[in-house]
Amino acid sequence: MFSVYFKIGIHHILDIYSYDHLLFLICLTAVYLLHQWKQILILITAFTLGHTTSLILATFHLIKLPSSLIEVLIPVTIIFTGLWNIISIKNNPEFKTYIIKYLSALFFGLIHGLGFSNYLQSLLYNEKNIITALFAFNVGIEIGQIFVVIVIMFLNIFIINILKLNRRDWINIFSGAGIGIAITLIINRLAI
Repeated sequence: MFSVYFKIGIHHILDIYSYDHLLFLICLTAVYLLHQWKQILILITAFTLGHTTSLILATFHLIKLPSSLIEVLIPVTIIFTGLWNIISIKNNPEFKTYIIKYLSALFFGLIHGLGFSNYLQSLLYNEKNIITALFAFNVGIEIGQIFVVIVIMFLNIFIINILKLNRRDWINIFSGAGIGIAITLIINRLAI
């Protein structure tokens, strides 16, 4: 059973059709350089803790929010993260505002976890060992996120060190793209 939910967790992060989670991870971590790996690890762990907390609360029916609201809030988290990147790189190129990013990653993780909670609840409906399933799922999410972040770090090395694109320009490009896609997601989700 562990391996089944572990694979579902990894698939949840790497699923191209759930690209809002990938987009959020990109906006959250692509501002960092490889030597900042400790900050990145703390950041994605904070996101996972938020994600895990909301999944547990939702699975045990301790919290319930309308899915239409959550589906709009997820791209809002991408917009805020992208704006934060653009403002931070302009005012503080070394990103010394870690605690704010950690807390926002934790809070945004709560929102993203609620986005997947209905699907996970249906998977766990007849499951006898819910705790093990939730644990396996969240370990899978963390491993999937680490994989995505490693890819992002190598992309940063390629773009900044090999193609010699200015770091500030690169951050503005992907943050702006993330904001644009997130706005499109909000418009599409509100139109439904």
